Amino acid sequence: MTTHQATGFTIEPYPGLPLTVRDVGAGRPVLVLHGGGGPASVTGIVDHFAATSRVLAPTHPGWEDTPRPEWFSDVGDLVETYLDLLDDRDLRDVLVVGASFGGWVAAEMTVRDRARRIGGLVVMGAFGPEVEGHEVRFPTAPPGPPPGQGSGAPAPAPRRGPSPAALQAMAAYAGPTRSDPKLLHRLARVSVPALAVWGEQDTAVSPDFGRAYAAAIPGARFELIPGAGHIPTQEAPEATFAAIDAFAAAIRQ
Repeated sequence: MTTHQATGFTIEPYPGLPLTVRDVGAGRPVLVLHGGGGPASVTGIVDHFAATSRVLAPTHPGWEDTPRPEWFSDVGDLVETYLDLLDDRDLRDVLVVGASFGGWVAAEMTVRDRARRIGGLVVMGAFGPEVEGHEVRFPTAPPGPPPGQGSGAPAPAPRRGPSPAALQAMAAYAGPTRSDPKLLHRLARVSVPALAVWGEQDTAVSPDFGRAYAAAIPGARFELIPGAGHIPTQEAPEATFAAIDAFAAAIRQ
């Protein structure tokens, strides 16, 4: 069942699992997958691509108060759901862009893309594989308001980082090790052009982790964004989008 909305739709790929998808723009399809910060963390990416492309941006079940059935509990469930989405919509030559946790899902989608729906991959500050000597630093508690914004403050400060519900959902998907020890090896199966974009000052997933990520994908490029942190499209948008746009233009030729 599909329910259409002004800028997207909601489908039910499995009974009891509604999936909300933002759908904007027209042109070459781009699938944008958010990280722990939720859909708001990739709004800039969606808006950027929507000027020239059709952009699909699903909300992972468990974020933004969306239901996540208990059985829907690992990265593979998201991967198969989004591959089915591309199949069901008959989308081809799709550029998949994944940020942070969304990068893990995007990479695994590209590994499992037997129908050859995906035409390019961009991962940004992504985690997922195990890289020896490089620890991924996850938030361990719900982030609170900045100093000086306690209960007596006149207005609540905007939350920084994932919400408690998002952290719970991400823990369910990522599992106790918060990684897949086989993914780094399986990335050798990626046969489409790939770009790894990393903030120079990313303290969650180090640039050296990103270099190892890119090195595991045949022919992948690695772009380091000076002055940016974990989400370089927010912290250094001009340089980050210049790198992504150059990559996207090159793989269209």
